[in-house]
Amino acid sequence: MNNPHQHSTDSLALSGNVRHAGPKPTQDAHHIEAKPAALLSVFDAVVILVGLVIGIGIFRTPSIVAANVDSEWAFIMVWVAGGVVTLIGALCYAELSAAHPHAGGEYHFLSRAYGRPVAMLFGWARGTVIQTGAIAGVAFMLGDYVAQLFPLGPYGPALYAALSVILFTGINIIGTAQSKTLQVVVTLVEVGALAAVILFGLFGTPAEVAASTTPIPPDTAAIGLAMIFVLLTFGGWNEASYLTGELKDAPRNIAKVLVTGTLILILLYVLANLALVSILGLDGLRASDAVASDMMRQVAGPTGETIVTLAIIVAAISTLNATIFTGARVFYAMAQDLSVMHWMGVWDGRGKTPANGQLVQGAIALALIGMGAITRDGFKAMVDYTAPVFWGFLLLIGLAVFVLRWRHPERQLPYRVPLYPLTPIVFCLTCLYMLHASILHTGAAAWIGLAVLAAGTPLLLLRNKAVDPVATAQPRDDAAL
Repeated sequence: MNNPHQHSTDSLALSGNVRHAGPKPTQDAHHIEAKPAALLSVFDAVVILVGLVIGIGIFRTPSIVAANVDSEWAFIMVWVAGGVVTLIGALCYAELSAAHPHAGGEYHFLSRAYGRPVAMLFGWARGTVIQTGAIAGVAFMLGDYVAQLFPLGPYGPALYAALSVILFTGINIIGTAQSKTLQVVVTLVEVGALAAVILFGLFGTPAEVAASTTPIPPDTAAIGLAMIFVLLTFGGWNEASYLTGELKDAPRNIAKVLVTGTLILILLYVLANLALVSILGLDGLRASDAVASDMMRQVAGPTGETIVTLAIIVAAISTLNATIFTGARVFYAMAQDLSVMHWMGVWDGRGKTPANGQLVQGAIALALIGMGAITRDGFKAMVDYTAPVFWGFLLLIGLAVFVLRWRHPERQLPYRVPLYPLTPIVFCLTCLYMLHASILHTGAAAWIGLAVLAAGTPLLLLRNKAVDPVATAQPRDDAAL
């Protein structure tokens, strides 16, 4: 039990006094000492989580959701249901993150539950499809709205998207403290703007809206389609798992971060949609392509519309910076299992960030922006590109709650998901449904994403010849982090 070979590869990377007995017994001192530091408080992590989730989706999806429900009550309840599903997922992640805190986040969970090959395939997928596709998608949304204020021609949105990725990647390379400070400021501005929309909507004068001619499907499939867009709007909460390597007292605090952040999101989203439907009505929402702008024009005139456009830009900036911040952490974990990727996993001791991983992540995101620029809708192309791969791996992570409890039944968990096994079962069934829906309803870009995932399988032949953590990891080794 005390054999150091029984520790996982990625845990060894974070404990300088535990070494493999294999070759290269000595390394540069700064490679041993430079590692993730516990710099984030609970407040910092909650702000990053909220900033990750509150993006441009809340300003785009309500009209699509309204078109797939038959009453204002159903419209609000589908947002509440989406929030409950998100909270269930957050509770499952809280158990995994508290028991296995690591800067590699989901990569680390998958490695523990299924072994390094599955984790490495996820790392490839996250670096080439999931996270980089999300970065490119948010950058396209930001570019679309900036181009409305400062047009640069037909390729203006793509140019702004590329410039934004370059800018915020640079800020994150400079250092964790700088990117964290930016995230706190931008998220507070963003939440303040959304609060203004809520107040104007709840206390403003409702509009007179003509009856809608949009037919409402009578079957429950319409509610299912509405849930797809609601969960897309809530998406991003799972990124909090990548903060556990830098969160102070992560085993005790990560559950607070996930639960507090998710409850704040549910409150803001439900109130925002109450505000929208109280001013525009369900028919008005169905007829609008820019619900927040139309609502503010109704209650505050053109000035209000301009304010909302600026708020949307702030929201996109917040989401983009937070997504870039958490994204490259997976390269740090993956590099421990692939010698050929070692340089990507070097942690910059000066900036306290995986700088090389940030550069690679930024380059891939720029390539995806180039791909999206040649399509009719760059944002939709990125959603299609990422969705099936994302929901497939999220399903595996949900199942990891069961797998890890089965592997280590004697382990004293810092946090246990309530109502086990019901809560993780609901989460896994939701992921399975979303995987089915994302394959059924997305376009050709989805198949490109799946092809890129398959292209990463040769990496499995290059993995380090180390003992697989799924078979030998001691339950205690994560606590050393």
